[in-house]
Amino acid sequence: MDQVPLVSEKIDAGSKFLKRFRKYAPIQAAFWMKPVDDRPWRLYLWSDQFTDENFDLAYAEVLRLAPLIDDPNFDPFEVTILRGKNSLADAAVELYERHPAPVPTRFHGRTFGGIGVEEVYVYPPPAVFSRANGRKSTQRRRAATPKRPRR
Repeated sequence: MDQVPLVSEKIDAGSKFLKRFRKYAPIQAAFWMKPVDDRPWRLYLWSDQFTDENFDLAYAEVLRLAPLIDDPNFDPFEVTILRGKNSLADAAVELYERHPAPVPTRFHGRTFGGIGVEEVYVYPPPAVFSRANGRKSTQRRRAATPKRPRR
């Protein structure tokens, strides 16, 4: 099995894309994942607003934004939209709850959402809250805890 590392250029391109896409929909979980099998890296996005009725519109927005990103390291066909109850979204949200921080998290050679992975790179959620009072903070110190996927 070939291990292909996730390079910083791809991470940065994904971050630029997320910044724009979050204007379209509130993304509660965003992460790159490389399964242990031979599947390539993919960027996964989950929002509690994505449903069976509108996920095609979310993909249309991915395609609309791709040329605006203007980065050769961003491929819109590497994006997967997650909707509804999803074990991968659950795993990302649980990670945010366990380690609320405004920095990304990497996993190597573990199970993530029931899938064996070589590596997962989880972007931090955008909103920042103070843990003490649960309200928005003026300082960007702690990451917000996103909503859990609907059951």
